[in-house]
Amino acid sequence: MGLFNIFSKKENKADLDKGLEKILKKVGEESTEVIIAGSKRDREETIYEISDLVYHVMVLMIELGISVEDITKELEKRHVIDHKVKQERMQ
Repeated sequence: MGLFNIFSKKENKADLDKGLEKILKKVGEESTEVIIAGSKRDREETIYEISDLVYHVMVLMIELGISVEDITKELEKRHVIDHKVKQERMQ
């Protein structure tokens, strides 16, 4: 099953219809839950909460028309920039 195929399920489609404000609120709530779980060093709870966060970030991506490729390109740009900065500092 592809990463975004989970949204073809009827129960998950409802999350796509909530609107941007509710989606953003959910991303914020899930981010906080990841921080709390991580601070407790509870591996299983952190995995569970990260899964929730990733799910809601994916809902946000769909809402804003952001693809996985868009994110990959941004991360690649950062790596190149970061690598160049590190090289300049070493000289």
